[in-house]
Amino acid sequence: MAQVQYIGTGRRKSSVARVRLVPGEGNIVINKRDVADYVPYETLREIIKQPLVTTQTLGSYDVHVNVNGGGFTGQAGAIRHGIARALLTVDPDFRPALKSAGFLTRDPRMKERKKPGLKGARRAPQFSKR
Repeated sequence: MAQVQYIGTGRRKSSVARVRLVPGEGNIVINKRDVADYVPYETLREIIKQPLVTTQTLGSYDVHVNVNGGGFTGQAGAIRHGIARALLTVDPDFRPALKSAGFLTRDPRMKERKKPGLKGARRAPQFSKR
């Protein structure tokens, strides 16, 4: 018989994470690598686990993630968003806790575009009086 799995998609900046929650013992696998091997910073690993800690389901689900785009921080935020959305499909009663913690809100901040006549989004060419 097919195993039960819960799916959620998370996004942040230019990162997209496809998350599957499978009943298990709490392993987190990102792009077929263990979370400790994939994410270099402990703080980012804590960010990834936040929705599971908030809903007190940390040891009860294995998390399988496919993530691409962006850097470590953007990917960690996308994974957190995806886990929170997947937990909603597990139990809709988790919604108030996840919503109040801000895990269901997609972070709208994006890189600002470069403007014509400037060297970056806001960086102007160096000014010289003479």
